[in-house]
Amino acid sequence: MSEQPASAAETARQQLDPAAADAVRAYAARTRATADQFAGVLEDIATNGLPSVEECTPWEELREQHLARLARQRPAVA
Repeated sequence: MSEQPASAAETARQQLDPAAADAVRAYAARTRATADQFAGVLEDIATNGLPSVEECTPWEELREQHLARLARQRPAVA
């Protein structure tokens, strides 16, 4: 490989069309909101400790809810 720096033409970034840029910004906002929510939960645990078992939802129930949500999103097959 060459030790020469890349030219400006080789390092130019390809611009997104406006709709794609908006979609990327929307995804970033959703990801940021999810991360903020997760951080809030962790901060609550750090401050107050773990919740009692009675306050928690079993993972099996969460799994079934998620699978049902996925099944609703998928189109039915004839």
